[in-house]
This record gives sequence, C-alpha cells and structure tokens, in this order.
Amino acid sequence: MGSGKKALMATALATVVLSTTVACGGDGGRTELRFFYWGSEARHKMTEEAIRKFEEKHPDIDVVGEFSGFGDYYETLATKVAADQAPDVITLEIRGLREYVERGTLADLSDSVDTADIDAKVLATGTIGGKRYAIPTGVNAWSLVVDPEAFRKAGQKLPDDTKWTWDEYATLAAAITAGTGGRIYGAQQAFNPAFLQIFAAQRGERFYDGSRIGVSPRTLKAWWALQRRLVATKGSPGVAKTVELAAQNVDRSLFATGNGAMGMWWSNELGAISKAAGGKQVGLLRMPKAGDAASGGMFLQPAMFYTASAKSPHRAAAAAFIDFMVNDPDAGGIVLSDRGLPANAKVLAAVTDKLPEVDKRTVAFLKEIAGELTDPPAAPPKLASAMEDILRRYTHEVLFGRMTPDAAAQKFVTEANASIAG
Repeated sequence: MGSGKKALMATALATVVLSTTVACGGDGGRTELRFFYWGSEARHKMTEEAIRKFEEKHPDIDVVGEFSGFGDYYETLATKVAADQAPDVITLEIRGLREYVERGTLADLSDSVDTADIDAKVLATGTIGGKRYAIPTGVNAWSLVVDPEAFRKAGQKLPDDTKWTWDEYATLAAAITAGTGGRIYGAQQAFNPAFLQIFAAQRGERFYDGSRIGVSPRTLKAWWALQRRLVATKGSPGVAKTVELAAQNVDRSLFATGNGAMGMWWSNELGAISKAAGGKQVGLLRMPKAGDAASGGMFLQPAMFYTASAKSPHRAAAAAFIDFMVNDPDAGGIVLSDRGLPANAKVLAAVTDKLPEVDKRTVAFLKEIAGELTDPPAAPPKLASAMEDILRRYTHEVLFGRMTPDAAAQKFVTEANASIAG
C-alpha cells in the first residue's frame, strides 16, 4: 500500500473516531456498544480484558459484552435479530455470513475498518456483492494433529507429509493400533465439512458449486469408504465410539486420555489439544492426498468474523471497536491466538514472541505450507448453516450400516440442495 493511500486510510479512521466522539457528545453522554460472541470461560475473560483496554483508549465508549456458549449462540442471535435487538457488533462464522447479509442484518464495513495488513484472499471471504460485511478475526487451517510419543510407542515413524496418501494414512493408523496392542488408536475420526472439502478438492471438486452442492456422489462414497476402512482395520475405534468422539470437544478426545496418535482439527486448536493431552508436544502435519491429486486442497479460513449491525445507532463506534480488535497490537497481545492466529500480519509479528510455544509451532507450520494453500472458499450459500448436521447424519447412517453408501450419497446431495434452496 502506497504512502498516499495509507494517509487517506489514516484520515478515514480519524474521521471514524471523531464521528464517534461527536455521536457521544453534545449532552455529555456516552455511547454504549453491545458485543455478542461465543466461547469458553477463558475467552470470556480475555475478551473482557480487551474491552477494558479499548475503553481506556476510547473513554466515551462503553462496550457491553454479551457472552454465550456455542451450543445456543445462533439460536440466541436469531431471536435478538427477529426482535429488532441485534447487538452492535456480532461475531459470525463463515457458514452463517451470507444468510445474515441477505437478511439485511449487517452493515457494509468497506470504508470503516483498516484492512491493509490482512491477506487479500482471506479478507475476500467476508465480501459479498462487492461489499465488505465481515472482518476476519484470525486464520486457521484444517490440519492433521499428531502425537509423536504415540508413534514411538507403536514403533512407527512420522510420515513424510509432503507426499503421503490416504491409503498410507489408513495403513499407518492400523499399524499404530496393532503396535500398541490396542492401547493407542492410530486415528480419531472427524466428519467436519472442511475435511470433505479438502478431500473433494483433491479430486477437482468444490464443496459448493455456486448455489448447489459440488461434491459428487462418487467422492462422498470414497470419503465414507476411508472412514469405514479405519473402523474395520481398527485404525480408529468402533463406530459407536467414533461417533461419540466426533461430537466431543478436544478435552474429551483420544489425545486427552493418551489413547490417540492422529486426529483432525483446526490449527488454532493445537494449544487446547496440547493442554488436554497434559502438555504433550503435539504437532501439525499436512493432510494426506489422493494418489494423483494436483493439489493438497488445504486452505486458510477465518476462524470467525467481526460484523456490525446495519441498524446500530452507533455504527462509527462499532467500526472503531472492530478496528481495535483486529489492528491494535494491544488487543492482539491480549487475545493472542484465541480467535485464530491474528489476521493482521503486523499484529501477528508483534505478538508472536508472546505466544505459547505450541502456538509458535502453528505459526511456523502455516508459514511452511503457505505456498501450497488453495484460495479460501467464499461464503457458502444462504441456509448452508445446516450442512454440517446433514452431512453428519448421512455419515452416521453409512457407518452404522443403516444405509448403503450409494443411497446415502444420492440422498445427501438431494437434501443438501433442497436445504440451500430453502
């Protein structure tokens, strides 16, 4: 970005702050912003600390955090929006972004928040119809997590992840289970759509093709075949346990009990996985590939977004708060990697030394694979937020043997397309 453009942006941001002050002034009152977000108690505490730091820098603005567990977050948000009580600043995942944009819930932040130091491709995921409705909080990648100690106990070596295949992954998982007499399972399975998206990309398919499902029944069947093979060869636990584990947080994973060698999670969860595993030196690997894949299909995705309500009476103040959370090193030093590794490159550089060692390994891993990553997916179609539940349901039907893969694949595509169409 040239110096002239930076000067213009600085002027624009100064105008935001000034307009906020004007909005707060006159009668000597203060602006009150409502900020809605989900997460753990640890996230709650660090967010409150970041809010206090923002209020120090903006003494005319009070930020009221409205905190929720993830389980009922979107139901609560929908209720607030329907009652015309939308919070001023709203946290969203990419899967719900288009839906709230098309409802007219979100404000255009194109000229309100400085995005000069955010990767353009990641930033584009928050843009719909040429308007920037969402600013990434941080980034992560769906990756394979490994426990090297479990490999050693099984008499196995870590794979060369620059060229390993799904067949080698399944074979290795079975060998680890066998090598430990079943004390350690080679893999804990996951049914996240991000996994299928990578698996499909290696076969030249996209999860969404415009407003329809782009994954073919053939690819779905190959994906389920891998999962069934892991169960059959004892590379993973049996179906009932596999399904139970896939629904649990990392603190109840096989890693947490010392009974797992490999699993799939978002890269920003590595610290939580390490903590759950008693501080073990877990690491990240590239996802395996289809044998003839031209691309590994891995991608950076915003961990979540900050958005602003289109009906907020304090739009300038909301933008100033989002700008602080994304661009201010003081905020970055508090939040660290909790909402993904900071999306702002300068903030990431400023806080890297403050990160726990496990997060520094994540930074190094993402830098290592940066040149291999595909473009982040655009915001999915409206009503795609139900896709994870639909995919999980048909996966369960196949794994439990209640449906054939052929029938499940056809029914998944039909139901998924109907869901998107509304």
